[in-house]
Amino acid sequence: MPILPIRLFGDPVLVTPSVQVVDFDKELRTLVADLTDTMMDAPGAGLAAPQVGVLLRVFVWDIDEALGHLINPSLDLGEEIQEGEEGCLSFPELRYNTPRSMRVVAKGWNMYGEPITVEGSELLARALQHETDHLDGILFIDRLAKDNRKSAMKEIRESEWFGLANDAGINPQIKVSPHYTFGKGL
Repeated sequence: MPILPIRLFGDPVLVTPSVQVVDFDKELRTLVADLTDTMMDAPGAGLAAPQVGVLLRVFVWDIDEALGHLINPSLDLGEEIQEGEEGCLSFPELRYNTPRSMRVVAKGWNMYGEPITVEGSELLARALQHETDHLDGILFIDRLAKDNRKSAMKEIRESEWFGLANDAGINPQIKVSPHYTFGKGL
């Protein structure tokens, strides 16, 4: 399967909500395989379809040597919060402490259209939330406290890769999370 180019912060596709998958066909299975191969090559802990320019509600993960994928996810978040370092393949070398629920139950479908439920805690819960955010056009920096987001934006503007988005005429956009952030961030 081909390794797909990963979109970087500043690309409008990253802040555009994805559409529901309705056809569970060979093309979808190819997308899941391509996402998995691209994530493994990067390497990363997760990758959502918008990060490769495909606006479908699909993502993959590799946590604790367990590969998985989820299509059209919905999340039930636990009340306990974890604060931990988080990064993103669309923000090379950028890592910040980001609040997330400690536990999550994710429901959706696999690539064959069969319903699945994934229960995760700690790192898996973080990945499920992070990748579902991508499907909603929300970036992890949207979840940062104001001071950390300001520092992150400064670091992004000074990075070598940020110029790539600017050179292409793409203006970065930060979207305020519509989800409850437990009093942290916007």
